Amino acid sequence: MNDRANSDTPTSRKILRPRRLALLGTVAALGVAVLAASPGSSKFGPGSFIAPAQAAESAATPPGFGDLVSKVKPAVISVRVRIDQDNDQSAMLQQNRMDQDEQTPFDQFSRQFGFRFPGGPNGMPRQRHQMITGEGSGFFISADGYAVTNNHVVDHAASVQVTMDDGTSYTAKVVGTDPKTDLALIKVDGKKDFPFVKFSDQKPRIGDWVVAVGNPFGLGGTVTAGIVSASGRDIGNGPYDDFIQIDAPINKGNSGGPAFDMSGNVIGVNTAIFSPSGGSVGIGFDIPASTAKLVVAQLKDKGAVTRGWLGVQVQPVTSEIADSLGLKEARGAIVDNPQDGSPAAKAGIEAGDVITAVNGTAVKDSRDLARTIATLAPGSSVKLDVFHKGDSKTVTLALGELPNEQQAKADVGKEQSSPGTPRLGLALAPAGEVQGAGQKGVVVTEVDPQGPAAQHGIRTGDVILNVGGKAVANVGEVRSELAQAKSSGKRSVLLQVRSAEATRFVAVPLA
Repeated sequence: MNDRANSDTPTSRKILRPRRLALLGTVAALGVAVLAASPGSSKFGPGSFIAPAQAAESAATPPGFGDLVSKVKPAVISVRVRIDQDNDQSAMLQQNRMDQDEQTPFDQFSRQFGFRFPGGPNGMPRQRHQMITGEGSGFFISADGYAVTNNHVVDHAASVQVTMDDGTSYTAKVVGTDPKTDLALIKVDGKKDFPFVKFSDQKPRIGDWVVAVGNPFGLGGTVTAGIVSASGRDIGNGPYDDFIQIDAPINKGNSGGPAFDMSGNVIGVNTAIFSPSGGSVGIGFDIPASTAKLVVAQLKDKGAVTRGWLGVQVQPVTSEIADSLGLKEARGAIVDNPQDGSPAAKAGIEAGDVITAVNGTAVKDSRDLARTIATLAPGSSVKLDVFHKGDSKTVTLALGELPNEQQAKADVGKEQSSPGTPRLGLALAPAGEVQGAGQKGVVVTEVDPQGPAAQHGIRTGDVILNVGGKAVANVGEVRSELAQAKSSGKRSVLLQVRSAEATRFVAVPLA
């Protein structure tokens, strides 16, 4: 979120605009002592003892987080930003983004759950000229002053000031940012002995303890604790969503702060919360350490992030699509349309192919494919396992570089179709006979609203390019392919459909 308060009343940066301070009660799990009483003594008297096995169990369970916190807290910093709205045009852009809730993915996420304040942030009135300020959190990752925070904390900042746990403040500069993952790297110059922490090399397990340290509500270093609730969360922020969900309270101003495992290593960067009430309800989202390490390394080296690029539009393989293609299981990413001149097109990947693995690692779905390719450097050689027209093959290609705003889209856009064919509930006409439809395929001229095609998103105006993997040019060919699909025992047929915005595949049941 890019919300900042007026300079007259500095406030901590909000993630999803929480309104109330939530107090945390941390419960420490302790081993249960087994007590035995000597004859004639109280069972709580001098004769009491702990069984060796349970003593070991008790020792293995930490009674508190004091030792861990004293180790890592000095490396956690408060990050305060300023934007001079009078002199910095980017500040005006930033202010406009604050005024328009739908401008960023995080603003959209915020609005989805009902967060909106009248006037400026926290209900404060707008002023035409002002110094916008805001606060977040961060943490040092090296002794020479490199620190990590969120992109939305330092976005368009004219100046950045960091304050350490002991109250010492320093001026920092922004080294680089990556809006797609909401990460930023900043640097404090002049010292070589800053306390710092390291990223974890291991993925946390669901149920593991987690300790979050940050600067909620501008109060300074604050510690909260909980467990890892889930992993691989997609909150609609972008194509690379892979958040760790934790239940340690994360509040306004915690953006960019670290979440630690019990060894003192950073497992994630606090970024967003789900909050119908406005305060922390125990559903927080962290950027995984594995993602942060890759992004931060590129920001330090180049000041920006470059990502590998296949050049395909993809969508998940549903059970119906898998059945229509003859795949044994519904996994992988089906190619809607390879872009002309892209690495995928040059390697012979076609619409209807299903990418099932990258460098031997199975692809779960289209989002998994996007994340995997994004972690690889442009120019990297990759091997793709592809299911092509009923056969499996391996394709080797060199990745391109993802253009700034170009991303493979898994969404479909608005489809327009029509009714006619007995088994689908569509009326069709050759594309060449319909003005503006092109020369390939058949145009949907009517759609039976109760038919299977309508129920799967096909609408009037859509163009069906092929049925069951074969190109069609007239109604007769469509009926022929439908009959063949049904006679071969398939419960659904795969249609390649072109709409006004995209080309995609739709598996429609055979009625």
